[in-house]
Amino acid sequence: MAAVKRVFKVNGKPFYPLGRHRIYMGGYSVRDEAEIETNFKATKFTNGNTVCLAIFWDQLEPEEGKFDFSSIDTVIKIARRYDLRLIFLWFASSKNGVMDYAPAWMKSKPEIYKRATALNGTKLWVLSTQCKANLEADKKVFAALCEHLKATDSTEQTVIGLQVENEPGILGSDRDYGPEAQAEFDSSVPAKLIAAMKKSGKGDIYDIWQKAGGKDAGTWPQLFGDEAGELFSAYGWATYIEAVAKAGKAIYDIPMFINVWVSSLVWWPVPGECYPSGCPVTKVLDIYKWFTPHIDIIAPDNPHTNIRQRNEVNAKYARDDNQLLIVEAPGMGIFHDIADFNAVGYFLHFDHTPDGTPKNSRIVNMLKSVAAVIPLLLKYQGTGKIQAVEQEEGMEHHGLAGTQIDFDGYMGLIEFGDDHGNQEPGRGAGLVIQASKNEFYLVGINFRLLLRRKPATVALLAGNDLSHISFGNYLMSVDEGHFDKDGKYISDRRRNGDSVRGGTWVGVNDGVVRIITCD
Repeated sequence: MAAVKRVFKVNGKPFYPLGRHRIYMGGYSVRDEAEIETNFKATKFTNGNTVCLAIFWDQLEPEEGKFDFSSIDTVIKIARRYDLRLIFLWFASSKNGVMDYAPAWMKSKPEIYKRATALNGTKLWVLSTQCKANLEADKKVFAALCEHLKATDSTEQTVIGLQVENEPGILGSDRDYGPEAQAEFDSSVPAKLIAAMKKSGKGDIYDIWQKAGGKDAGTWPQLFGDEAGELFSAYGWATYIEAVAKAGKAIYDIPMFINVWVSSLVWWPVPGECYPSGCPVTKVLDIYKWFTPHIDIIAPDNPHTNIRQRNEVNAKYARDDNQLLIVEAPGMGIFHDIADFNAVGYFLHFDHTPDGTPKNSRIVNMLKSVAAVIPLLLKYQGTGKIQAVEQEEGMEHHGLAGTQIDFDGYMGLIEFGDDHGNQEPGRGAGLVIQASKNEFYLVGINFRLLLRRKPATVALLAGNDLSHISFGNYLMSVDEGHFDKDGKYISDRRRNGDSVRGGTWVGVNDGVVRIITCD
């Protein structure tokens, strides 16, 4: 199994960020402390530890060269009040492929802060990455932000990460057709990109290059054919964001990442139409990994609820040089993302009532389940000891539709249900962690684990009731409990007798269930 790199740390110790992704599309709600505070209340309700929250260039630099960090300070103050961490989402040069959050003084001077141009000559609502004035302005304010965070928060470390731009790229065109961009497009592809492709010898960019003839030199269309426009945009945005991140990290070395509008969401996978062209979608991910060394993670916003589609996206981003971070998701697949793809942080979208109570109880229960085993995630991700279970369509509550799991020394069977009506209804899902041959931890919603020692034979159970398989397991103890602040397991309730003979149930009220067996 691949080793897991812990990008996020607090006081030098690995930290698993878990909680809520929340943005205000119009911005400025951060001025209302009561409203912003509900986000932190909702996160605490789920036992999360971190909130992802957007911050806005036009709010931080309302006048050129004059910075206002009062909104930042307000949010940090509230987060500390609730003992929560923050990841700020930097809405600046690009937010979902447009320039909505650039300040008014930039928008009003297109002759200086140039915009990308479509094929028909239309000026798009997108800042051009070929314009040095755009880049220098973003670098300047981002560096000022990092300087402010270093001065006011480096000791407390309330802010643990920064997202640089948001789903960047170009909407409305596959590339910038302005004169500066066109001249670059018609010039030789940078030698460092050609060298990177040769060194890699594989991957989507390499394959596109080979399909176009694999030439050692040439213009963008000569080397990449019909894909040249999107690859040109990707290179432009990657190098632009890298320059912004480098300027910030030179001042404050804090984890930085880019999030992705995945190309497989809807309609046709046409760059510039159905997703921002140049965004680090799977096709161009290699360009970003080669040319953004100051970016720690490329993180897909993966809203797919279909497990096959989710896995296809995750498999592309969970690679040796990139840890999987889910910054924006609806909740489906959270356990598989954590167990199968070693997601190093997780944030869900959900709505709340005016008092901060989350509206979706299933999301609450999933987040609480993950939060309960963070000490085990930090210890066992990447070792193969964590397995996810999920009741998919067609899996009935009991019997032949159960899920089989292979353990060290044991056969496992997962069955789904609601523990005879004692739990909240809903499809079963959760995590099973085998810490050692005889030690298991279970957390989640509406499932039970049945164990049989290997090798399993009929002779082992001869003369006993096969429905009561505990005759073939030797259960030392089954406990409901929790982990304390030092990561030590604390038993809150012991199960025994009839409560364990039919398997070990897991539900929303059980906390972390621990099973200890003996040979």
